[in-house]
Amino acid sequence: MDPCRTPKCRGGIGTSSMKRKTPACETLLDVCLSLPKTHLPTLLVSSATIVLLIAAKELNSFLSTKLLVPLPVELIIIVAATLISSTAHLNNNYSVSVVGEIPNGLSAPTVPNMSLFGEVIGDAFALAIVGYAVSISLGKTFALKHGYKVDSNQELVALGLSNAVGGFFQCFSVCSSMSRSLIQETTGGKTQMAGVASALVVLVTILKLGMLFQELPKAVLASIVIVNMKGMFKQYSDVYTLWRRSKIDLVVWLVTWVSTMLLNLDLGLAASIVFALFTVTFRTQMPTYSVLGNVPGTELYVDIETHREARVVPGVTIFRSSATVYFANAELYLEALKEKSGLDISKMIIYKRRQEAKQRRRERRAERRAKRQAKREKRAQKAATQHAEPPEFSVEEEEAGGWRDTHIDMAAAEKEEHSWTERENGTVFVIPATPRMPDGCSRWEYLKGGDPDTSSFGWMSELQDGDTTTLGSSSEDTLSRDLEQVSLGSLGKWTWDIHSIILDLSTANFIDTVGIQTLKNIFRDFSEIDVDIYICGCQACVVEQLVLGDFFSETIRKQHLFVSVHDAVLHCLSHRGAALLPRYDPTLALQSGTKF
Repeated sequence: MDPCRTPKCRGGIGTSSMKRKTPACETLLDVCLSLPKTHLPTLLVSSATIVLLIAAKELNSFLSTKLLVPLPVELIIIVAATLISSTAHLNNNYSVSVVGEIPNGLSAPTVPNMSLFGEVIGDAFALAIVGYAVSISLGKTFALKHGYKVDSNQELVALGLSNAVGGFFQCFSVCSSMSRSLIQETTGGKTQMAGVASALVVLVTILKLGMLFQELPKAVLASIVIVNMKGMFKQYSDVYTLWRRSKIDLVVWLVTWVSTMLLNLDLGLAASIVFALFTVTFRTQMPTYSVLGNVPGTELYVDIETHREARVVPGVTIFRSSATVYFANAELYLEALKEKSGLDISKMIIYKRRQEAKQRRRERRAERRAKRQAKREKRAQKAATQHAEPPEFSVEEEEAGGWRDTHIDMAAAEKEEHSWTERENGTVFVIPATPRMPDGCSRWEYLKGGDPDTSSFGWMSELQDGDTTTLGSSSEDTLSRDLEQVSLGSLGKWTWDIHSIILDLSTANFIDTVGIQTLKNIFRDFSEIDVDIYICGCQACVVEQLVLGDFFSETIRKQHLFVSVHDAVLHCLSHRGAALLPRYDPTLALQSGTKF
């Protein structure tokens, strides 16, 4: 993080000093443009140092079982390079850049200048975020390598206290150094004592030994840093590993690398964090929806698509999502539930309401017919009263007039009944008898016309969706019952086999207001087609959020909540089913040897 850590001479390539924050790509471009100006003596020093370092490290690795302590290669090279530089006068004779004068002593503590607060607050905030990110990432990298745990909160407090104290001594911001950490790790430092020893050496060097390293070539320091970053360069091999394991993680890795190269470390890190959060949201948009089945002889419920031993519970659909239900995927959750259960709620509700409207129209027509019939009876009674005192006319004329009145009344009644029968015979229904087969065909049962008391279902040939037949004449009550029976079946689903749906929310760790409203809508819509909804596996925090969100009411009670899927299944079967699942038998489970 210290701008002084970026040397102006990189392996003999002189670059311009940049006071502003420069993206890494611009620094790399500057290095490439400066290649023709390479200083050969400095390049020779760098090359020799790199070769010696690599050879010494390989020798350390080869003799690691025989050496009690690894050889301090870096320290030996620094001392040797300093002696050679001061003896050969590399700076004066060959213009090799050296460290130069190192100030001795420590600055006296002073109160920070608060007038600069407004000018540096923005950069200070970015520096703090980036510094903490670098420190914690390095800490976790070494923790995974050596098998220990890093406390993120403790690291943050340590960085904060260090920077607060260092602010009184005009220090640079404290942050983990990638190069120095790698050097310490490769030289065998594993505990805090290594850090203490390193700090003491730095302190003694600042106070007394600074003048001894004035002739140390900067190229030697740069070479030590580059060689010890070999482990970081090896992380480029992670691209191949991520490609095989997770494409999304690979994209995050590439976006982080590109944004850091193009936008500098602070903006690149912010862009990569935003992109990573976007991928998390994207993953919640594509969860795995599954229907669970029971493993015979156990109380286990697993996905029927991935476990061949699982069996569907008759009349019960157990639905589970691999992600929690919230505003971003609530609509997708509802659509997946419709697809997995085989119940298209929207079409079913529309169809049911249409049938209810037809039933109301039939009732109104029946009421009008009853009124007309009452009027005819009233006219007949009035005519009978008039016939009690017959007028004086011939018998032939009386019989002809009576026959004419009776013929007119009967003709009107027959015409009305014929019109009603024609309207009723225009209704079309199709009832599936078996679920859809893999070849796309289903066996269908058709309601055949005939006597209302002897209406039956007959087997027909293999038909496709959209094939229809017409109901025959029947009385109004029988037709009403038929409509009630086939109102769901006419949509092409075997809906009467499903009487309960269990929503497994064991994967949900929270639920927002949109998710609560979605569950309310599920309870309301499925209740209209006489399908019971139950919830199971909710964590305590989710139940609390349901209570606070006014989820429970007179129609949705806490009796719809169950601890486990098995408890909900037993309730459904005892409430709506004819038989219970077999009880769990450990010996049966061991003998069956179910494989997952």
